Amino acid sequence: MQAPNVATAAAATPANDIAATVDADNHDEGIDADGEESSQADTESIRTTSTASLSESITEYRRIHGRTFSQKTDYWGPNDEKQNEALDIAHYWEIVFFDDKLFLAPIGDSPQKVLDLGTGTGIWAIDFADEFPSAQVTGVDISPIQPGWVPPNCKFQVDDIEQPWTWSEDFDFIHIRHLEASIADWPALYKQAFDHLVPGGYVEVKEFDITTRSQLYGDDIPKDHVFSRWAPVFFEAADKLGKTLTQTHNRGIARALEAVGYVDIVEKRYSIPIGAWPKDTKMKEVGECNLLYNDQSLEGFALFLLKEIMGWEYAEIIVFVAEMRKALRDPKLQAYFHLHVVYARKPEEQKEAQAEI
Repeated sequence: MQAPNVATAAAATPANDIAATVDADNHDEGIDADGEESSQADTESIRTTSTASLSESITEYRRIHGRTFSQKTDYWGPNDEKQNEALDIAHYWEIVFFDDKLFLAPIGDSPQKVLDLGTGTGIWAIDFADEFPSAQVTGVDISPIQPGWVPPNCKFQVDDIEQPWTWSEDFDFIHIRHLEASIADWPALYKQAFDHLVPGGYVEVKEFDITTRSQLYGDDIPKDHVFSRWAPVFFEAADKLGKTLTQTHNRGIARALEAVGYVDIVEKRYSIPIGAWPKDTKMKEVGECNLLYNDQSLEGFALFLLKEIMGWEYAEIIVFVAEMRKALRDPKLQAYFHLHVVYARKPEEQKEAQAEI
């Protein structure tokens, strides 16, 4: 699946006051819903949609109920064909949602060295390398699931980004996306990124809040509804694993970046629909693809955390996942979640030192 061409990011919006920036840039005022019959018909079509495989199946890994996982035993995500296709679907709907932009940080028109942490299938790194021939793009992941045929200015490495970094060069832009429940020490990761940025370079972080919301219920989702029961059990599992799933809460990403020393921190929060219920054409496409992504990824997300960490039986997991899928497919609920995008700049040391003289 090839995402559309990316457009250059907009100009910077300096924001040293994190709270003010977050409040000003929320994009979750509500999404206009389409008629019920139209939404239901679109949802039915999603169920029959299939995607071509975008990466070869990886077999030399541990297996849990037919799914393959990295040998790094504390990482929850499968690395098999089914999960990799889901990752590329998520990349596509993000490109649609952000109007063909791969990033929001104001990095300029000619980036030179770019690092993509947790690159997954490598699709973001490949698209970035295609769009910016000036850049040398390095994608890093713990699983070698990236394609072999890539642009000449793109390369991939298998590495654990939680260990001390060994790169000798510094980067203009470091991109971090969807590492939910994958990092034990987020401040340490942000510090390593800070140390490997050129002065004036940017880091950008995109993370989901896995809490599923409903425009039908608003803040009053019944306690026994699957939307109310889903996120808390994964918050608990991630905490037991030592890798939080709540880094987006209370501006956690922005505050951690600020503590490391980043400046001009901007946080934006977006409401992302799940399903074909939005009226707006673009949001409907995003919702359709997001529902397909969830259909394909929910079991993989749940399997390791609930079975290996929480001790659930496989049958319990399948029932829980099926209940969630059914609810997400119900256009009456108008399901959505929040996506947080935070970018920040490493200070330009010489200029700031001169300003103090």
